Amino acid sequence: MPSVSLSLKPFVCASLLALTLAACSTAPAAPSLDPVPPPARRPDAKTQLEYGSPPPPPPGRY
Repeated sequence: MPSVSLSLKPFVCASLLALTLAACSTAPAAPSLDPVPPPARRPDAKTQLEYGSPPPPPPGRY
C-alpha cells in the first residue's frame, strides 16, 4: 500500500502545479474604454425648486 501512495504523490503534485499555472494564466481582459460619455442627468425636483427650471437642451447638430 505505501508504494501506491508514493507513486501517486508526484502525479498529484504535478497536477496541482498545472492547475495553479492554468488558473493564473487565464486572466480576464481589461475592459475597453467607452468613448461616449453617459447622458447628462436631469435635475431633480429639489434642484428645480432651488434654481428654477433648467435651460432647454441645445439643438441637435444635424
